Amino acid sequence: MHISVQLEAFDLGAVSADFARGHTDMGAIVTFTGIVRDLPDDPLQAMEIEHYPGMTERALRGMAEQAIARFSLGDALVIHRYGTLVPGEMIMMVATAARHRKDAFEAAEFLMDYLKSRAPFWKREITKNGSEWVASKDEDEDALARW
Repeated sequence: MHISVQLEAFDLGAVSADFARGHTDMGAIVTFTGIVRDLPDDPLQAMEIEHYPGMTERALRGMAEQAIARFSLGDALVIHRYGTLVPGEMIMMVATAARHRKDAFEAAEFLMDYLKSRAPFWKREITKNGSEWVASKDEDEDALARW
């Protein structure tokens, strides 16, 4: 299992290849990468992401451990960035390895839903008209509730 909360960008191809290496007993590897997206009505200049070091890593590790047990994973990876990011930058990555694709896909969705709704990050969107903290959305809560 690999958990990283980091300021620096990551190389999606290198991380994916490194994660896949050595999992000869796994039949499926699923990866998902989240990108900072622009806002439709007021272009996003930047997104600032804050967290509490130590607490955030423990929370992500706990959720990854749950995913490993619940979906019989062989391995899991979670990377989440913090700091100031601009539209188009990679903000996070989840990877899961399982013997069967269903478990790998469901575990990845489980982790993504957790990251979107419960992971201890605080995000602020900055536009030319000001800034606003990102609030939890009902659809994100509904997605998490299915688990």
